[in-house]
Amino acid sequence: MSGAGAPSIVVDGSGLRVTVVAASWHTEVMDGLLAGARRALEAANVSHVTVVRVPGSFELPVAAARAVEHGADAVVALGVVIRGGTPHFEYVCQAATLGLTEVSARSGVPVGFGVLTCDDEQQALDRAGLEGSREDKGAEAAEAAVATVVALRDL
Repeated sequence: MSGAGAPSIVVDGSGLRVTVVAASWHTEVMDGLLAGARRALEAANVSHVTVVRVPGSFELPVAAARAVEHGADAVVALGVVIRGGTPHFEYVCQAATLGLTEVSARSGVPVGFGVLTCDDEQQALDRAGLEGSREDKGAEAAEAAVATVVALRDL
């Protein structure tokens, strides 16, 4: 498992409007990712947080685009896709990744990428920020989104 070399990100996101778009599949993992994102946003002093739930990871890009249209300073995209026996995994992962990248690049609004793409449920649980998890990808995605907003202010 990765995690090695991860930066320590501490920024002040006071006054930012952040929208968290979160998929609904894999409830336990998603609850952990969402809780981690909320913790990180609170730690960064972000008080204006909107959470939008969508059915799955495939729907994250359209929700992120709408959040940008409605004035979000940053978006945190959370989802989980677990490999199955068909090519569906590759299609959903690619669509979510490319769609979220396009939203960010076209709008100039940072999108924190918290979409887990795992071979099995245990890998997802290990990254979900739950008790006993090794990593907290929801928190990492939120920290990255806020830190990028702050970094871009200097441009």
